[in-house]
Amino acid sequence: MKITIVGAGYVGLVSAACFAELGNQVLCVERDTARVERLKNAEVPIFEPGLSELIAKNLAAGRLVFTTEMKAGVRHADALFIAVGTPPKGDSSADTSQVLAVAEQIGAHLSRFLVVVDKSTVPVGTADKVRETIARALKKRTDLAKKAPDFAVVSNPEFLKEGAAVEDFMRPDRVVIGVSDDAAGRKAETLLRQAYAPFNRNRERLIVMDVKSAELTKYAANALLATKISFMNDMANLADALGADIEQVRKGIGSDRRIGYDFIYAGLGYGGSCFPKDVAAICHTAREAGERMRVVEAVRAVNEGQKERFVDRVIAHFGGSLKGRTIAVWGLTFKPATDDVREAPSRHIVRKLIAAGAKVQAHDPQVQSLAQLMPGENVARLQADIAFVTNPMEAAKGADALLIATEWKVYRSPDFAALKKLLKKPVIFDGRNLFEPADMKRLGFQYQGVGRRTA
Repeated sequence: MKITIVGAGYVGLVSAACFAELGNQVLCVERDTARVERLKNAEVPIFEPGLSELIAKNLAAGRLVFTTEMKAGVRHADALFIAVGTPPKGDSSADTSQVLAVAEQIGAHLSRFLVVVDKSTVPVGTADKVRETIARALKKRTDLAKKAPDFAVVSNPEFLKEGAAVEDFMRPDRVVIGVSDDAAGRKAETLLRQAYAPFNRNRERLIVMDVKSAELTKYAANALLATKISFMNDMANLADALGADIEQVRKGIGSDRRIGYDFIYAGLGYGGSCFPKDVAAICHTAREAGERMRVVEAVRAVNEGQKERFVDRVIAHFGGSLKGRTIAVWGLTFKPATDDVREAPSRHIVRKLIAAGAKVQAHDPQVQSLAQLMPGENVARLQADIAFVTNPMEAAKGADALLIATEWKVYRSPDFAALKKLLKKPVIFDGRNLFEPADMKRLGFQYQGVGRRTA
């Protein structure tokens, strides 16, 4: 099958590489010329396990091609997937301008039946706007002597976890497809069933529904997962107050199959490119519809408060000021196995530590500069107060305390004897509950986790 992916970001690159791996002819269109040139040389601008190898392999095989030419992308495709960004606007709504700009170009170049697939996370009703935009662009064309070519607009939301995206794409829990109940929609369903047929060998994974329900499904999934995280952080704070241990609570409730163990780890809250944006967007969508997502609004508030609460504990430990103190920070990305720092708790934590007077010595396997940690921001004033080091132990050297913000595997089994000698004071604030409080006490550390009973 001939597939076009528009957008060489996280979702676009994973989708393009994986569809190519399945034997499709994939053309990936990206407007950033420099990015395209890098990708043509198999230089992948994001870190995602397995992705670089997949792109290099399929470039060499000729199944994957990168271009800046939108016309070529439209003319190439049986199915064109829109995978551009939908960043939040100031009012928390999703900015769909890039999606609609692609739709405009599709209408300008469409020459035969095409299935247009919204892969980007978009508000309910976006498919209708995409359809209207394409139709308007077709009407403007003077080169169409006969009837304009037909097309279908489909919703096919992605459910990829950063750090496991290739595996998620190749072995999905489900593939949601939203199609219209008309001839074009039925034709689109047939084509997408063909595209996703390799994923259905063991069992049927396709869930077909109407377009608006598919659009809402993505927001509902992310809002529910974010709710689980914030619920557990609320429980962790209560555990602190009552002298209970949230890890024991987690084991007790996670064994219930109706709940499960996924997304019930207490910590610093959720971050990344999806949960914060999508939770905010669904609240905005509800307000526009005259409704309120009261539970989800509370989820947002808990998530924001969790970062504040944790840093406040660090500051309180040192008597209300960090002036003259050095804090080591392990982990800067919002989760391990990615280089994504969007909405990462570490960004707020670093700012607040410095504002309280601290110097920060930071380590992360993928983030090694202030420009990486806070891209596009004017943070020159922070430069003098934060140092990036190449290994975790170097970050701890001479520090008054260690703060763990991301649960990278490299941090799970340190040489505690060496760590204790390197730290000026044997103090650990574990924002990801990597260690057992009793073990830390036995080793001579002052240890604070999230909702963990002090041994």
